[in-house]
Amino acid sequence: MKKTLTVFILACLSCMAIAQDNVIDEIVWVVGDEAILRSDVETQRLMMQTDGISFDGDPYCIIPEQLAIQKLYLNQAQLDSITVNESMVIQQVDQVMNYFVTHIGNGSKEKVEEYFNKRFTEIRDERLKMEREQAIIKKMQETLVGEIKLTPSEVRKYYNEIPKDSLPNIPTTVEVQIITREPKIPMEEVDAIKARLRDYTEQVNSGKMEFSTLARMYSEDPLSAVKGGELGFQSKTSLIPEFANVAFNLNDTKRVSNIVETDYGFHIIQLIEKRGDRVNVRHILLKPEPSETELQKAKAVMDTIYTTILKHELNNEVDSLTFDNAAYWVSSDKNTRLNKGLMVNTKTENPAYYGTPRFEMHELPQEVAKVVDKMKVGEISEPFEMIDDTGKKIIAFVKLKAKTEAHKANLADDYQTLKAMVESKKRTEVLDNWIRKKQKTTYVRISDGWKNCDFRYPDWIKE
Repeated sequence: MKKTLTVFILACLSCMAIAQDNVIDEIVWVVGDEAILRSDVETQRLMMQTDGISFDGDPYCIIPEQLAIQKLYLNQAQLDSITVNESMVIQQVDQVMNYFVTHIGNGSKEKVEEYFNKRFTEIRDERLKMEREQAIIKKMQETLVGEIKLTPSEVRKYYNEIPKDSLPNIPTTVEVQIITREPKIPMEEVDAIKARLRDYTEQVNSGKMEFSTLARMYSEDPLSAVKGGELGFQSKTSLIPEFANVAFNLNDTKRVSNIVETDYGFHIIQLIEKRGDRVNVRHILLKPEPSETELQKAKAVMDTIYTTILKHELNNEVDSLTFDNAAYWVSSDKNTRLNKGLMVNTKTENPAYYGTPRFEMHELPQEVAKVVDKMKVGEISEPFEMIDDTGKKIIAFVKLKAKTEAHKANLADDYQTLKAMVESKKRTEVLDNWIRKKQKTTYVRISDGWKNCDFRYPDWIKE
């Protein structure tokens, strides 16, 4: 989903320039006191075409209707005084603009301007308007729908009414327990990292080098390094606490912070600008690496733990170490150790799986997925090396707790998925009914040449 959204953003902004340069504008629809221009339609069409989205019908019918529906929501939001958190909107826009600078401009705002043939401030203002409107529409829809409460009988009724050949296909899902161990980082390695960061600090403070230059050359955060270490405007809650506490206490843009340690490694930070409750900083990240000797030591320890657990699994020895106990007493994974090592899915886009232990195979860390793919339920893997979420090398082994093979949805295994489908259906029905009612009380005029359409909501045309 994120990848699709990114392409959508790029296509949107690039096509705006094309549409504005080549289309002679005219008003094609009027909804209330809001006009829809031909250039608006062309922009949307080219954007969707570039994004590879196909049209199930005439785009010059589909797109104006979509824009008209958006205007109905925005108009109602204005009447109901619906507002959104402006700082959250700005933060989202800043993240998008940072993405443009990184991936289009290779760290240069000027290259972004050249790509879009617009000033950077114009691109940002367009994106700000778009993001704000989408946030308002989403909040308006949530207000209209309210809280949907379903009973198990409603879910069962929905399931029983679906033709069996129309039931959704559910991909293979697994539940995985994990035990991890971080290799020891020699103090000499930590001292060397800190010495390098102190040297960078001295170079910046003495005026010998720019912080941004050093970040591009040496920072081990690849996303920000290409931008000279710049993170873009961030709220305090969007940053790691140890990092945020230092970043938000900086006041001098010419000085560099003390060394900050986080789960990702060691940082130095330079303030760029404060803006209300957000801050924009540069940082340089260096990650201490375990030696091959320490990796092998960690693997040897995990081999011993693995063997001990395996003896319990095979012989059911009362006094031996179980996987569940080892996860609590041995594992260095703070996210799973208190839950018997059970991994929880927080990256899925499927609401039925979010916050649960169910993972589709592609949602697991790559190294874990490769191992789990060959396992049977109840089996424990041998220890293997992997990269954790912070980019550290660790040693891990896993147990496949449960596996549900790909199948047609059923109530026993997929209640939450079916429940989400019913909620989505009810939500759509509420919004559809609202749109049909809103049409009847809203002035709508469609220009000749734009009326001969099979609209989803036919009451646009009132003659």
